[in-house]
Amino acid sequence: MRSINPTTGQENQAFAEIDDAELDRRVGRAESTFRDWRRTTFAHRAALLRRAAEILGAEKQNFGRLMTTEMGKTIAAAVAEAEKCALGCRYYAENGERFLTPEPVDTPPTRSFIAYHPIGPVLAIMPWNFPFWQVIRFAAPALMAGNVGLLKHASNVPQCALALEDLFLRAGFPEGVFQTLLIGSDRVDRVLRDPRIRAATLTGSESAGSRVAASAGALIKKTVLELGGSDAFLVMPSADLDAAIATAVKARVINNGQSCIAAKRFIVHERVADAFERGFVQRMAALRVGDPLDEATDVGPLATAQLVRDLHAQVEASREAGARVLLGGQPIDRPGCFYEPTVLSDIPVESPAFRDELFGPVASLFRVTSLDQAIELANSTRFGLGSAAWTRDTAEQQRLIDDLDAGLVFINGMVASDPRLPFGGVKSSGFGRELAAAGIREFVNIKSVTIA
Repeated sequence: MRSINPTTGQENQAFAEIDDAELDRRVGRAESTFRDWRRTTFAHRAALLRRAAEILGAEKQNFGRLMTTEMGKTIAAAVAEAEKCALGCRYYAENGERFLTPEPVDTPPTRSFIAYHPIGPVLAIMPWNFPFWQVIRFAAPALMAGNVGLLKHASNVPQCALALEDLFLRAGFPEGVFQTLLIGSDRVDRVLRDPRIRAATLTGSESAGSRVAASAGALIKKTVLELGGSDAFLVMPSADLDAAIATAVKARVINNGQSCIAAKRFIVHERVADAFERGFVQRMAALRVGDPLDEATDVGPLATAQLVRDLHAQVEASREAGARVLLGGQPIDRPGCFYEPTVLSDIPVESPAFRDELFGPVASLFRVTSLDQAIELANSTRFGLGSAAWTRDTAEQQRLIDDLDAGLVFINGMVASDPRLPFGGVKSSGFGRELAAAGIREFVNIKSVTIA
């Protein structure tokens, strides 16, 4: 497993995959550790999560540099990711017990209540794009609930994967509560089919989610899937146009454009479309692309050379189908994995820019003549993760909240994850929820109890 710096194309470090005997030993350790861990108190688990938060905060610069050199996000974004992880740990330390406190139910003449009990080892299959946050938002609630976790991280971020295991050990979690499995994707099914694994969570591609869901379904195992997104960013005539344009650019190039909840399709009412297009293209053109360790850089590299090739193939296919390239549209001729900030318009229905998720700094512009048409176009995708809508008309706001087919709807703001709010999508964007109370209750036995 090779860790490659996408800024330079040079290898950071290489790691050997663990063999089957070590894999079995780690799964066995998870099962045996769970028997004791499940009986620890919420107060004890909360104290350890707070210690993990302290380490994340104290070492955020080191963790940030590790993320940047392994997958290319800007150093400012990487440090902010470490800070968000600390926030997530503290959130569940403070609220986990309340979310899982038994709830009385009025069933006279008997006494009844709903209890929440941990279920056991959970396999987490995580992506490279937010290499710390994606893991913490699973691990913090799962461990607080009394479960144990096994992490199969993306193969291009092995250093982050090992750093996360070390984080939990240094915070005082017993060995076996959280373990990293350095294995390839071809061995995920082997772990999932192990009877000691009780459930799985995956953040990643549609194809990976489909495979995991199929295997888990055959085994009657619970899964949570957070898959791709082609989020719409709608702009209506009453919007604060300057704020909408500034936020649109930020929402498209967050994490160098490699985020499931990054805005990708910009659907603008024709009354403000010309002004939006001018401002948007101008701001995209002004972005500084370069070394992500430089604080002045706006957009760093894509995570791998293959991602550059895939993204460019989608842009070229869209252009050949009839889309106009208003800005960019090419890989950058320099060492590393860089792609120009790109804006497309006049996008045909049959093109990848209309149909698929573009994972990189490429924006697709659409014009509509009404709110009805905007909502119809926003929903005309197999994805349903997030949507942002800009309007100061309260009636339009309510209509968008009611009719946008997505798990997240943000009005006059940018779609983002927040520990206090459930996170997840519909349609091909997956099922189940992370974060908030819903997230910690995904991997527990919701047990109904009645006492005569």
